[in-house]
Amino acid sequence: MRATVSRKAHFNAAHRLFNKDWSDEKNQAVFGKCNNPNFHGHNYELIVSVTGEIDPETGFVIDMKILKDLIYNEIEETFDHKNLNLEVDAFKTLNPTAENIAVVIYNILKPHLNPALELQITLYETPRNFVIYSGE
Repeated sequence: MRATVSRKAHFNAAHRLFNKDWSDEKNQAVFGKCNNPNFHGHNYELIVSVTGEIDPETGFVIDMKILKDLIYNEIEETFDHKNLNLEVDAFKTLNPTAENIAVVIYNILKPHLNPALELQITLYETPRNFVIYSGE
């Protein structure tokens, strides 16, 4: 039997959407308020979902304590109360859009999981805007 388990977390972070190869005018036209040179912030909501076979001995897909600690140590400690553009290495050259943040989170977490498990990242930038990424 297969099941999906999910763990919810959150972090607060600032960012600026900006393409260094574009003019200020083009950055403003494409990114608008999100291009503020003084940055802006979000209260991100993160849902990490893991799908796999239910272990017949434990009844778990994954031990939720292990998943909780992994999210805290690898994501919350790295992203929370940070300026993503300036303080998170992945975004020194990558525009920190919600899409790119979700991919980075996936790439950080996936190597820590059993390869037989599927991973899905759902990242809410606002209560109405969110991204789902499954490594595809």
